[in-house]
Amino acid sequence: MFVDLSLNSILMMAGAFLTGWILSAISSRFSAKNRASERDPRDDRIRSLEAELRVAQTKSDKFTTQVEQLEGALKDANEGVEKRDNVISHQQSQLDGAQSNLKDSVIKTRELRVELTERATENVKSEAKQRELQTELEVAQASTDLLATGVLDYSFSSDTDEDDDRKINQGKEGRRASN
Repeated sequence: MFVDLSLNSILMMAGAFLTGWILSAISSRFSAKNRASERDPRDDRIRSLEAELRVAQTKSDKFTTQVEQLEGALKDANEGVEKRDNVISHQQSQLDGAQSNLKDSVIKTRELRVELTERATENVKSEAKQRELQTELEVAQASTDLLATGVLDYSFSSDTDEDDDRKINQGKEGRRASN
């Protein structure tokens, strides 16, 4: 080929190559054993960080689930609060209406009491007038009866007291008979 080499030199090169290869394999095995016994601290740190990452991801998933549950509970609580607020506002409006109705009723009751008092006063006055008129009518009726029977005589005669008593008694009897 390019260079003519002797068989001896080719064998020597092949032997040298094979010897180098065997020595490098033995050397790499010894160094691998030493390397295996002496770990790199960075590898340990990487592994511990990966383990912490997995734990943190697991915790994160748990917390995410808890947060979702709490958000659902919060949503339910807010809906309950809104319903209670609606009920309270409805009851408050009913209470306000009832209070205004009560105030109106109290005012009307007072007005009716005043009117009733006025009517009672008028009734008492009219009853008193009626009694007066009835008394006057009875007196007038009695006078008319006495005049009609002749018990009362407005003449200026001088009668004795006995005659007067007799006339009065006759007037009473006449009145009783006419009733």
